[in-house]
Amino acid sequence: MQKQGIRLFLAVLAGVALAAAASTPALAHHGWGGNADEESTLTGTLAAPVSLAGPHATFKLKTADGQVWDITLAPPPRAAAAGLKEGIIPMGAPVTVRGHRNKTANRFEMKTESVIWNNRTFAVYADRH
Repeated sequence: MQKQGIRLFLAVLAGVALAAAASTPALAHHGWGGNADEESTLTGTLAAPVSLAGPHATFKLKTADGQVWDITLAPPPRAAAAGLKEGIIPMGAPVTVRGHRNKTANRFEMKTESVIWNNRTFAVYADRH
């Protein structure tokens, strides 16, 4: 009986894990499909620091009109290899980014190919230029 109870417990546990996995959205890589084809440039100040956590490096950029943009960069190892590391750009510093805005007009996000700060260019997607 004890083995049967353990098997039942493991079966229930597996079912719960499967249900949880099925109800959680998959973290798929969406590439550049949601971004405009044309390249654009944004200039502003660093509003949230460079983060190398997650599937892509990120930071926030505040433009002169007060809008805060989510800046999505290359995966952390690639961003770091380009020299863009956490803490390198001070908060409030002027920054220019080149990349592709989100196709949705009211979604202030840019997938970025390069970051320019202090006369230094971090080409996080150098192969896209």
